[in-house]
Amino acid sequence: MFILNDMPQQVPAEKIEKLKTVETATVGHFKHMGFLDGRLRAMLPDVRVAGTAVTLRIPGADSTLLHHVMGLVRPGDFLIIDRAGDTRHACWGGVITHTAKRRGVVGAAVDGPATDVADFRKHQLPMWCTGPSPITTKLLGLAGELNVPVSCGGVSVSPGDAVLADENGVLILKPDEIDAVADRALAMQEREITLLQRIDAGELLPEISGATAKIEAFGKS
Repeated sequence: MFILNDMPQQVPAEKIEKLKTVETATVGHFKHMGFLDGRLRAMLPDVRVAGTAVTLRIPGADSTLLHHVMGLVRPGDFLIIDRAGDTRHACWGGVITHTAKRRGVVGAAVDGPATDVADFRKHQLPMWCTGPSPITTKLLGLAGELNVPVSCGGVSVSPGDAVLADENGVLILKPDEIDAVADRALAMQEREITLLQRIDAGELLPEISGATAKIEAFGKS
């Protein structure tokens, strides 16, 4: 059985551009929910992308729905794929990478393996997955769900959510969270620049951060 819902409204371009200036690790200093599990690893180094979540649930060895969605995706979409517990079959391979890049997909996260990993480098398509597998899905035409709430990396993702992804991980946000999260993170990133300048000027990090003062407050043993 296939469930096919409409493509979600895309997150406004200005919010996506703002989000792309944020590091996921900065957000991790103050936000603990919404990050996909660390077992989903970036297949490309030194990447940072943001986009609109298009969600798929693909069961077992059937990747018919993923092929179908390649005719629907738009520039700026980020595919979030729930593999319904399958950890053996790679639903994503070289042809999908080639097609997704041509269609303007900015990245993808698969809660399972992928294959043809050299094509991620060839096409510079950012991918987060559990790693490689040579065992692939097939066009079985059995089942799949498009643009429904899914679970990926232990996080519930809805179609139309915002996605921020870099080499440190993947963060899911509701569109109305973007400004508050981005503004706080950007302020922290500016303060970090000042911190590094102070260290380069000779100040000691534990004195700046207050770590030494906290330890000394306990007294010497």
